[in-house]
Amino acid sequence: MESKEGPRVDVVETALGPVGFSRKGEGPPVLMVHGSPGGIDSTLAMGRFIVEGGFELIAPARPGYPGTNLKGRESIDQQADLHAALLEALGISQAGLITWSGGGPSGYRLAARHPGLVSSLVGFASVSKAYQPPKESLDERLVENTSAGNWLLRQLAVHAPRSTVSSTLGAEGDLGHKELKALVDEAMDHENQKEVVLTMALVVADHANREAGLKNDMARFGEIESLELESIGVPSLIIHGTADVDVTPDHGEYAAETIPGAELIRMDRGTHLSLFVHPDAGEVQGRVLEHFRAPFT
Repeated sequence: MESKEGPRVDVVETALGPVGFSRKGEGPPVLMVHGSPGGIDSTLAMGRFIVEGGFELIAPARPGYPGTNLKGRESIDQQADLHAALLEALGISQAGLITWSGGGPSGYRLAARHPGLVSSLVGFASVSKAYQPPKESLDERLVENTSAGNWLLRQLAVHAPRSTVSSTLGAEGDLGHKELKALVDEAMDHENQKEVVLTMALVVADHANREAGLKNDMARFGEIESLELESIGVPSLIIHGTADVDVTPDHGEYAAETIPGAELIRMDRGTHLSLFVHPDAGEVQGRVLEHFRAPFT
């Protein structure tokens, strides 16, 4: 998990203004675009398998999240262009691209608007069309959107990790009791899986620092008419869990049907975090790494 100080964040001055980011590992670069909420911290946890697979992980903060200001970068296309500007500022002429959840819109638009910068694309549980978030219960709003609720969630993540993993995974998928228990057992037995879930719990518990980005995302995603996925011309792998209740599986189906030549992997009974916590997570991560290696072989 992250330290109390959080991950190291560098800031680079791009042609479109400053962007916060981290980079980790050595090898061909892969840009990973975080979700809503999210941040550099969640990307570093989720992207560990990419680093271990022999790639350099580039983890930007999207506008409105810690490290990158929102003002003047509110639109999806502005954020896509900012991703491109970051790569150019880092001297990266081409990179693999992986998006998760709310990172889908700006990531897909990066591939559509700047095709020469993207060698291959992976869209996991990614928003691909107009999106309205699922309605939250009163308890969820109190825990996720208040300082007292956030404090409680942080305490639980530290002192009751199994309970936190269970509640987080339970909120990310339509699972029965036995399915959820088996998934929690899986996560608790694997440090990488547990780290992803607990990091996401801490991201949710940092509402005050991510509220601007999250509110902007929800407003923009609801206005989507088309991300012009049909214009994406790079090799594309789409992955979605069939039990995802956060970004429902029709988003993955739509992306795979609309992006020319895209391949779809359905993760059976997979949640919104199934690429990281699922009985087939290791196998599917291997497919992702193969997909990113292909342009270089």
